Amino acid sequence: MGLEPTYGVYLLGKPPPAMSWECRWLKWPDFRLPSDGSEARTVLAEALTRADVDRVELACGGGRGRTGTALACISVLDGVPAAEAVAFVRHHYDHHAVETPWQRRYVRHFT
Repeated sequence: MGLEPTYGVYLLGKPPPAMSWECRWLKWPDFRLPSDGSEARTVLAEALTRADVDRVELACGGGRGRTGTALACISVLDGVPAAEAVAFVRHHYDHHAVETPWQRRYVRHFT
């Protein structure tokens, strides 16, 4: 088991259980897209900023679709071209990350 995060972002269809660290819930049903795109951008940008000083955990139920999509979006915010972000996350995180065609499209259009 690794170190506990100091900040977490949970990409779930329903609120996560209580954690002993600060966290945010981003409503994001399984195999879908975030319920609120504007909020998603805000939450993911905050996760990127907080990663400079915090141990940030980003998680969904299975760790591939929603988590991979969020990581790809954060990569875009950090300078990876949107057209390359899914491949970047698949290479550096999980070969099966960003599972659905609409998740891949979401990343390509994430700015």
